[in-house]
Amino acid sequence: MKLTSQSIQDGQPIAGEFAFAVPDASNHVALSSNRNPHLAWSDVPAGTQSFVVVCHDPDVPSKGDDVNQEGKTVPADLPRVDFYHWLLLDIPAATTEIQAGSQADGVIARGKSGPAAPHGLRHGINDYTGWFAGDAQMGGQYFGYDGPCPPWNDSIVHRYIFTVYALATPTLQVEGELNGANVKAALAKAQVLGQASITGTYSLNTAL
Repeated sequence: MKLTSQSIQDGQPIAGEFAFAVPDASNHVALSSNRNPHLAWSDVPAGTQSFVVVCHDPDVPSKGDDVNQEGKTVPADLPRVDFYHWLLLDIPAATTEIQAGSQADGVIARGKSGPAAPHGLRHGINDYTGWFAGDAQMGGQYFGYDGPCPPWNDSIVHRYIFTVYALATPTLQVEGELNGANVKAALAKAQVLGQASITGTYSLNTAL
């Protein structure tokens, strides 16, 4: 399989249009357009009945003590964990392209609804749900795509890995909440016929 994008060049910085936030001189960050990027895939394996798209950031700090704190920097050697930005499931086999902005267009306080997604698809809960838990203005369940917003004081550039999976079944059976960990576990058990990825990068640290 091959995955391409009109929005992201593999290994290159992601445009602010597709991010949750952009750098701001006064407040470090400002909310952005938060549009999902364009994705297209080809060389699909025979027997494919559906696709799953996952976007995750493997570079999120494992401890939040220094995150977005004035006068502090998140050290590069801090262990990192996965943060899921997008879980899009049950994409029909006849669909091999997702248009930019078709699944997300703007930041929605307290999150988009789900699991029903635009164009008859199904999307999962991303990890902004946990990040904003307890926040009076932003707390809620965040379904679908929400783009990059790494700590503005992180010492490393974050990677955002977009992966499309071709499945031999028309749906992905996920046990429990429709979140990143459970989708990952379901994919490990599923009959995956092929997969392809592209990686974009992003930082809100203007010193990098």
